[in-house]
Amino acid sequence: MTNPALPEREGGTAWRRIADELADAIGRGEYKLGDTLPASVALAERYGVHRHTVRQAFRHLADQGLVSVSRGRGTQVTAPRLPYPIGRRVSMRSNMGKLGLTGTSRMLSAETRVGEAAVCAALKLPTGTPLWCVRGVSLADGIPLGTGTHWLSVERFPDFDKVYREAAGSITAAFKAYGITDYVRLSTRLTARLADDSEAELLEIGAESAVMISTAVDALPDLTPVHLVTSVFAAERMEMVIEPFAE
Repeated sequence: MTNPALPEREGGTAWRRIADELADAIGRGEYKLGDTLPASVALAERYGVHRHTVRQAFRHLADQGLVSVSRGRGTQVTAPRLPYPIGRRVSMRSNMGKLGLTGTSRMLSAETRVGEAAVCAALKLPTGTPLWCVRGVSLADGIPLGTGTHWLSVERFPDFDKVYREAAGSITAAFKAYGITDYVRLSTRLTARLADDSEAELLEIGAESAVMISTAVDALPDLTPVHLVTSVFAAERMEMVIEPFAE
């Protein structure tokens, strides 16, 4: 990599030139997946700019999906974000399969709870209805993408913990065991925040990395809600693609 000094008077162009050179170096394989880029202080000295200029270059690379920036791990080269379509039907394994990846899931815990008002309202059930609370983690080629908390009626889905485990963490396969061969996405609400410590450990991301929160309701073809899932996705690995008319 060439190391020309970039005078601060160049202002907005300095960070872009640094970002372009780092992107070119990544493209040539000088920095490989998982490698940590030089610290902002070192690059600032190399280019003769303020370290905030380098950090702006890092942010641009992160926006392009080339690196992830996290406290404690520095700036690391990452794989491009995986597109995750959200349409009329949403299936993690199907989405990953279209990308040539193997999607898998595993159950972390399962218990029954008295349904709180907000969850029961989403499922159109009376407050206090007994519900399954099942937590799982989803992976693509063994890399964790997200963790989800699933809510379903205990009455409608007896022994769901066993069925879900036997279905290898697949909601679609578990539903088939109850005679549900088709279901649709009724709604998806997306927000974002920083990961807490347990999420960062489970998803193998840096502390306080950005995560996307998806709160979704699945329904039978007649639009009767049967499944509420709140998922936490590693933002550095995923991008949501809204396709309202896609199957």
